[in-house]
Amino acid sequence: MSDVLIAFLLTAVAGLSTGIGSAIAFFAKKTNTKFLAVSLGFSAGVMIYVSMVEIFQSAQQTLTKALGAKPGAIVTVAAFFGGMLLIALIDKLVPSEENPHEVKRIGEPQPVDAKKKLMHTGLFTALAIGIHNFPEGLATFVAALRQPSVAIPIVVAIAIHNIPEGIAVSVPIYYATGSKKKAFTYSFLSGLSEPLGAIIGYLVLLPIMSDVVFGILFAGVAGIMVFISVDELLPSAREYGEHHLSIYGLVAGMVIMAVSLLLFM
Repeated sequence: MSDVLIAFLLTAVAGLSTGIGSAIAFFAKKTNTKFLAVSLGFSAGVMIYVSMVEIFQSAQQTLTKALGAKPGAIVTVAAFFGGMLLIALIDKLVPSEENPHEVKRIGEPQPVDAKKKLMHTGLFTALAIGIHNFPEGLATFVAALRQPSVAIPIVVAIAIHNIPEGIAVSVPIYYATGSKKKAFTYSFLSGLSEPLGAIIGYLVLLPIMSDVVFGILFAGVAGIMVFISVDELLPSAREYGEHHLSIYGLVAGMVIMAVSLLLFM
């Protein structure tokens, strides 16, 4: 039970970091593009490295042990790309104008006649983030339940990339309503889908959890993480106009992730 509580706590920390983005939107006069680009790149580096080096390998080892060498390898690869397909379909269902990864900058005032549209955009962005974060919550919960040492850097990486998502919700709602409280509330609530994903994982998956189920989930998690990194984090960093800094952050994230995994061996 203590492992389950830890997994829930880590998932909640990752999801509710959207509130940090909302707070930044209120206290910062202008978006720090350099810091944000490095942070997004760092997050992508952590998730790509841990997905390919640790999570994928762990899933394959578990599945080959349970199913045999070749069947286990096939199922691992299928689950990996299945995770990519799942998050790609979710992303496809979200209209581009409400996509949570469209860049929102702090300190850019909007005309009065755009307030209604901004409110609509902010609310749908909150909904879109909720949809996107649900599989992330499930992924974090499964990782934390099985390997807490691997889950912690994943939580940090997800928390970092949830911060600009919080900004994406709070900025349009704030400019539409003039209310910091409303903007913060919607931004904060949009992150609740991650612990909700953990709850669904606990209720549905835990009773049927086995080595095969875990291996498939873990491989799917790796696919989800890689897709998020290359489809959302790095393009978002580039949109802020700091392409090279995002790559430096990417490499730094990989290096730190590699060192942390070596320390926990």
